[in-house]
Amino acid sequence: MKPRTRARALALQVLYEVDMANHPPGEVFKSRLEESPLSAELSEFAHQIIFGILPLTTELDNTIAKYAPEWPFDQVAAIDRNILRMACWEFAVSHDTPIKVAINEAVELAKHYGSDSAPRFVNGVLGSLADHQHEIKQYLQKA
Repeated sequence: MKPRTRARALALQVLYEVDMANHPPGEVFKSRLEESPLSAELSEFAHQIIFGILPLTTELDNTIAKYAPEWPFDQVAAIDRNILRMACWEFAVSHDTPIKVAINEAVELAKHYGSDSAPRFVNGVLGSLADHQHEIKQYLQKA
């Protein structure tokens, strides 16, 4: 796994645990770093993802549901939901990741952590979101 992909995987693990068990994100992040240490740069990258997404969870969920209505968001598996949040946040809020890279990274995470159908699902949803990239950026920047 590439270094930034490893950082994204750690961020995904934290977001998933916070989403499912409502554990304090700072403690979960610290625990995951102890289990899978990252360099200071990669640790900061994972931290930015986690603590960039958490305050925008509702807005990210609403955005994904709005621009990909053929996939009811309340029925999306928790791991896929968090992968979608991460990719959407990376290309619409962070601006450090080109949309194609965000989609490719999300599909890789889905291959590793999701079900057999997760990579196709994630790619399809993010493809729908990519068509509305500018609208999504504007909405999330206001949030």
